[in-house]
Amino acid sequence: MSTNRRDFLRSGAFATLALTLPFKGKSSFLESYAQGEKNIHSFGLQLWTVKEDMGTNAKDTLQKIATYGYRQIESFEGSKGMFWGWKNTEFKKYMDDLGMGIISSHCNNTVDFERKAAEAAEIGMKYLICPYKGPQKSIENFKKFADEFNKSGEICKKNGIRFAYHNHDYSFKPVDGMIPQNVMMDNTDKDLVDFEMDIYWVVAAGEDPKAWFAKHPGRFKLCHVKDLAKTNSKEGHESVQIGKGTIDFASILKAGTSKGLKYYIIEQEAFTGSNPMQSAEADAKYMKNFS
Repeated sequence: MSTNRRDFLRSGAFATLALTLPFKGKSSFLESYAQGEKNIHSFGLQLWTVKEDMGTNAKDTLQKIATYGYRQIESFEGSKGMFWGWKNTEFKKYMDDLGMGIISSHCNNTVDFERKAAEAAEIGMKYLICPYKGPQKSIENFKKFADEFNKSGEICKKNGIRFAYHNHDYSFKPVDGMIPQNVMMDNTDKDLVDFEMDIYWVVAAGEDPKAWFAKHPGRFKLCHVKDLAKTNSKEGHESVQIGKGTIDFASILKAGTSKGLKYYIIEQEAFTGSNPMQSAEADAKYMKNFS
């Protein structure tokens, strides 16, 4: 995540999730897990990946995304809302016309959340997700976030959908001698709150995603599949097209799937010389030929 994106999230416009398509790769673990009904059968796209294109022409961008093979998307709450200026039912209708569906969206869960949950449920979405809280000076703030998430989870459950929290690197850095991610997971009700693991940020924080899946089985139901560049950017970390970076997705996704992971969502941050739509297309090809 760039500094600009952090500023965007802090200002109240929140970001993204999922898009799915059958895995048709050559990986033996993909085949074995598919045969075992372990749900490793789909992947999606977080629309933050192509946010500029969506802002310019959402209809054309979604149409192109469909041609890349995506069948579902994860949206985010920007200036035009989760549904890009359409009514929720209008957005669903257009997605249906393209053969795609909206699985989830990142949004601000502290403002008008009852309405957002009802609108999401009306069109068959699975998740609403808090994308960012930011670093905190006191661990007590993360305990308060856990209480907040439980309340958001209750609202979602009442509407027949689920609530989740999406991590960045800050939640793996000790505060008052405690790890915020543990605090939030230990103090949320598993019947109300799930988690979306951004694999990139877990690795960037120096943590092992597989260890977190093992420590909290069944809690990480979604993930962001985003690769970490082999060289550091000016901020210390940089995203790169999937398969060109340093992350071992074969073992990580296998481990996650065995511990309850169900949704695999591609997210591509902009990097020097990148073209967002080309990255979205290349990432889809990688996932379809995953090996």
